Amino acid sequence: MKSTQYLSPFIFFFLLSLVLLSPASAAHDSLNANTSIIFTTLGRSSYAFDIFALPIYSPTESNELQLTDGNSVNFNGYFLATLPPSLVSRLPDHSLNNETPPFHLIYVTERNGTHHIFYDAVFHGTSRRAILDFPARTESTRVQVPLVGAHVSLKDKPSLVGESLIYVSTHEDSGVPRTSWAAVYSTQLSSGSTRRLTPKGVADFSPAVSPSGVWTAVASYGKKGWTGDVQELDTDIYVFLTRDGSVRVKVVEHGGWPAWADDFTLYFHRKCDDGWWSVFKAVLPKAGQLGVDSVSTHRVTPPGLHAFTPAASTANKNLIAVATRRASSEYRHIELFDVILKKFTEITRPASPHAHHLNPFFSPDSSWVGYHKCRGTGNGRGSDTLLLENLKNPIPGISLFRVDGSFPSFSPSGDRIAYVKFPGLYVVNYDGSGLRQVSTKMAFSTAWDQKRNGVVYTSVGPTFASERTEVDVISINVDDKDLSYKHLTTGGQNNAFPSPSPDGKWIVFRSGRSGHKNLYVMDALEGETGGLYRLTEGSWTDTMCNWSPDGDWIAFASDRENPGSGSFEMFMVHPNGTGLRKVIQSGTGGRTNHPYFSPDGKYIVFTSDYAAVSAEPIANPHHYQPYGDIFVIKSDGSEIRRMTHNSYEDGTPAWGPTFMKPVDVEWPNGGSPCSFEDCHWLNVRPNVSVVHASLRLGSAKIECAQ
Repeated sequence: MKSTQYLSPFIFFFLLSLVLLSPASAAHDSLNANTSIIFTTLGRSSYAFDIFALPIYSPTESNELQLTDGNSVNFNGYFLATLPPSLVSRLPDHSLNNETPPFHLIYVTERNGTHHIFYDAVFHGTSRRAILDFPARTESTRVQVPLVGAHVSLKDKPSLVGESLIYVSTHEDSGVPRTSWAAVYSTQLSSGSTRRLTPKGVADFSPAVSPSGVWTAVASYGKKGWTGDVQELDTDIYVFLTRDGSVRVKVVEHGGWPAWADDFTLYFHRKCDDGWWSVFKAVLPKAGQLGVDSVSTHRVTPPGLHAFTPAASTANKNLIAVATRRASSEYRHIELFDVILKKFTEITRPASPHAHHLNPFFSPDSSWVGYHKCRGTGNGRGSDTLLLENLKNPIPGISLFRVDGSFPSFSPSGDRIAYVKFPGLYVVNYDGSGLRQVSTKMAFSTAWDQKRNGVVYTSVGPTFASERTEVDVISINVDDKDLSYKHLTTGGQNNAFPSPSPDGKWIVFRSGRSGHKNLYVMDALEGETGGLYRLTEGSWTDTMCNWSPDGDWIAFASDRENPGSGSFEMFMVHPNGTGLRKVIQSGTGGRTNHPYFSPDGKYIVFTSDYAAVSAEPIANPHHYQPYGDIFVIKSDGSEIRRMTHNSYEDGTPAWGPTFMKPVDVEWPNGGSPCSFEDCHWLNVRPNVSVVHASLRLGSAKIECAQ
């Protein structure tokens, strides 16, 4: 039995689901019903985040408390100083007189296939290390109340002001391609009414509410919008009245992740011109006009290490908590920094030196620091590392799964899935059984032959390589005891992304044999020696092709409108080279990749930055493209629908003909928990000569991008 008392949501949660429900989400109930979509998310299956806390005066392993319940992924917490009546009424009577006051925690959780915001009252003992280790599982151990989460959308950075829950959500379509849907909302817990605080046409990230509750600060692009940032977002800091979003004013240019020490003091991070991420202090005027010119800023953390995602102590105004990456460390840790004494104090490294710790936050009295990290296997629940993770789908009747691999594809009957892990090609039954490796080669992309049972096509060689790189298309009979394979292309000029015709006679693929990556069609059985013709031609890249089920169309991604720019749109062409047309473009400079037809051929699933970025990338583990989501569109380019809402890199989708039972499937061998990487751009040490010169100047003179 779990030590959790689950309390059913208030009636307003049902009303809230009606308020947040997108008008389009109730339509198209028959859209390819009883089918399945599968995709990949880089590293996500091994996160297993839980929220932990350490006392600042004795941050040892024995004193670390695990505050969340080990269910799914839990992150970005916030400690409540006071409870509103709607939450007080949910606590058991005896808890109010408990010798050890509970932690009152609000946090984001991804359980049940979508983002939620939960409130937990966590009752802890002075000698007990983790809630899940309690020998006596009593009802008073945990009180848990879901707050927001009825609709499929990203939720992020929650905090509470009285009865008002302040948070980011992506439930409203921005209406403009390649524009973020992230906006700040306020939901009244007592009534369920929800109000948008971010102006229409603007995206806000990382909200922080001032100690008085009067002001909210956000990182925002304002009206300029996202231009494709994948490391530091080019945001400014704005403040506005929490009650209604009015009196919105820019107070800092170039900054993110604001945190209030008091109603006139903000901390934030930015990447400096010496290459180091650092935390800055902004002092707002107590009288007169508020604006960038009236706000003084200065750098508080020195060069020589990365410091970011600050949390400010309201009890000790000289103290901030930051996540750090030091040049000598492979891990992200939480440290305290005294802005007056210029002194760091380690918090998490003494407790767990070989783990990443993210996004600190203080308890109301600043005696504890919370953060999230991967829980590993030490909580009695196993690793919970999933091979197949079911997600709640905004389109009824279609099962949506994340696979812990890349480039998945369904067999013709939909009963098996092929995918790659670098290196190697794997096949598994759609219920997660029968997993086996069928090739140890470095492969990418998979596609099943529609007529010859067990034949899978893939590309063998390095990914993201030049036109002349040796990459070839091969076929493997995964039902053959000897796992025989055959080279279908010769010469190795980056031949990749094979997709067979529905009659099993031909394969379309991309090749760099002309000096540019274009599409070709070859014989499915004998390869290019049995017949080959060129489908597209030009000094651009055509790639990621997929043949429609009726054989009439080939969908592909191309940068032909701006060759070499990295901007890809989706096109369709007949197999004879006629009828070329664009299906969709993800705004200026956008990316629309990996198209895959639905089983009836009327729709296409793809990955795109159409909804831009949803959160600050540095707040998450490493993603090369932290803006990719899965979308569905009609093959005529109409009725685009967003399927996934998160701040991760979702990609390489495929659409199968059967309905997969919406149940998570764990790795049979336990998987690889906590195997994700930190942001790769934090691993690079800035220019040493610049840093040494800065250090010689002294920290008082280090003024970065004021």
